[in-house]
Amino acid sequence: MTSNSLGDFLRAHRARLRPGDVGLPSYGRRRVAGLRREEVAVLAGMNSDYYARLEQGREQNPSPQILDAISDALRMDQQARDHLYRLADTLPDGHRTQPRETVSPMLNQLLSGYANTPAFVLNPALDFLAANSLADALFSPFERADNLARMTFLDPAGRSFYAQWHRAAEAVVSSLRQATGLQPHYPRLHALVRALTETSEEFARLWNSHTVYGKTNGAKELIHPEVGSLSLTYHSFDVRGAPGQQVVIYHAEPASPSSRALSLLGSLDATRRWDEAYGPPCGTRGAASPGPAVT
Repeated sequence: MTSNSLGDFLRAHRARLRPGDVGLPSYGRRRVAGLRREEVAVLAGMNSDYYARLEQGREQNPSPQILDAISDALRMDQQARDHLYRLADTLPDGHRTQPRETVSPMLNQLLSGYANTPAFVLNPALDFLAANSLADALFSPFERADNLARMTFLDPAGRSFYAQWHRAAEAVVSSLRQATGLQPHYPRLHALVRALTETSEEFARLWNSHTVYGKTNGAKELIHPEVGSLSLTYHSFDVRGAPGQQVVIYHAEPASPSSRALSLLGSLDATRRWDEAYGPPCGTRGAASPGPAVT
């Protein structure tokens, strides 16, 4: 992660726009893609030298009015605007509370209550802080279920687990990018991004696109080696009283093949746990295992 995150973010958004996108004529040969700095300055109604200093990191304290003008000029959506404000460090100090890395006993108990659906808790760096039994079973194809970003980009299982790997990868990176604005002073997040940038070219490419969004719900298409395809939806919720933590719950349509597959996965996991704790029941040694897929 560079020390000029604000400038990097502005350059990335400038590069996405063409003069025609913002009602400007195109003239002269362009050495780089996107708008020129001077064009952004004109659209934002400011001095071009001032805008250049912002991108170069020589101006660190733009006013809210300046940020409004720039975000309008660069056609930013609301999430990108919010991220721009955070990068400019306009949030009050009270918003800089470090994320909690431990999950309360009551929240752990709540996760265990979701017996038929995977539920887990993440921090802003997408580290797993807690998970219920079905979530453990769902992510069992990975070498270890410790961090969603590492699992997606560095664990070979990620390519077969996510039916649409590229969409999953983009969502992970966009979530981390948003987190850098929400938690700009979070060491764990900076260390993770640095490590993934150095070890994964695909992560580095997506990270440098500066796409930012934080979805709270959506669809997941997964492939589990024991039960086959899973079409799930997910919802995420911020944990009040535990800054930075979010609960994520995966859900299958009732009575659907995916719902039956989750039930089978839960049964297989419960059987394994029983066998590990007490050994297989009498008369089951050598018995055939259940089939791997649900249709």
